[in-house]
Amino acid sequence: MSRAAATASDAPHIPVLLRPLLAAVAPVAGHWLDGTFGAGGYTKGLLAAGADHVTGVDRDPLAFAMAAPWVADFGDKISLQEGVFSKMDAYAQDLDGIVLDLGVSSMQLDLAERGFSFMRDGPLDMRMSQDGPTAADLVNSASEADLADILFHYGEERASRRIARAILAARPLTRTLELAEAVASCLPRPKPGQSHPATRSFQALRIAVNDEYGELVGGLEAAERALKPGGLLAVVTFHSVEDRIVKRFFQHGTGGAGNANRYAPLSEGPEATWEPVTKKAVGPDEAELSENPRSRSARLRVARRTAAPPRANDPRALGAPVLPGKRR
Repeated sequence: MSRAAATASDAPHIPVLLRPLLAAVAPVAGHWLDGTFGAGGYTKGLLAAGADHVTGVDRDPLAFAMAAPWVADFGDKISLQEGVFSKMDAYAQDLDGIVLDLGVSSMQLDLAERGFSFMRDGPLDMRMSQDGPTAADLVNSASEADLADILFHYGEERASRRIARAILAARPLTRTLELAEAVASCLPRPKPGQSHPATRSFQALRIAVNDEYGELVGGLEAAERALKPGGLLAVVTFHSVEDRIVKRFFQHGTGGAGNANRYAPLSEGPEATWEPVTKKAVGPDEAELSENPRSRSARLRVARRTAAPPRANDPRALGAPVLPGKRR
């Protein structure tokens, strides 16, 4: 195991919203898929709650290096698959349940060499898979207009054009703190209690490097194909755009999106592919907030698969930001 993996595995991992998730999907049984295996917290929780087998999927090979010391203790109850959750239906079928925990993991944020954090100096990387173009490749090659679009659409950054100009002026950028300083240099100094000026920019670039919104829509559709009728999908999100996509996906699948014109006659839409389990998003309680402050923005939504055939979705209809000139 690498020094990075050893360091990350030494830190305690607290799965976000595990208790309400297990309560919402109880009783747990059969074959589950953990589409964001990470440090294995959800997988261990599902097995302890009664799952017969969990397939753990992750695009980050570090996750499996970290799991090596303990995963054998579970015998044939865990199988690991390196890959993206948008292809989960190729890894397993007729699943009883699927769990997705979106966004960057704590272990990735805490390792400076992964390049996700503006608080630690490291290479400007941000790749969850450790493969393909890095954030440095992106910021050093993209045009000012393309950078501004990424910052605006993926980070909801209102000063996107100003920041894009500052990035171009500071190029080449190879370190996280270099990028953070370039962004901060063109923005007002934050007031006490406000987030770091580079927060939205780092989020936007990370989303672009890892195609997170494309992966999310593809993953939700793959879950629809992989679950057996009655199977459960539980998704934990960490910011409003992710939660909006998941909410609308379930709304469209349950037929709850409604008519655009209330005076128009009701039209019979496609057969419902989902039944809601949680009526609204579930957040952390006070006990969890005290145990794990990073859970503050987390939201959980759960739905049950019907027997209706799966269907494709328009990312725009789900509220997924799509860059100009990009279809999905």
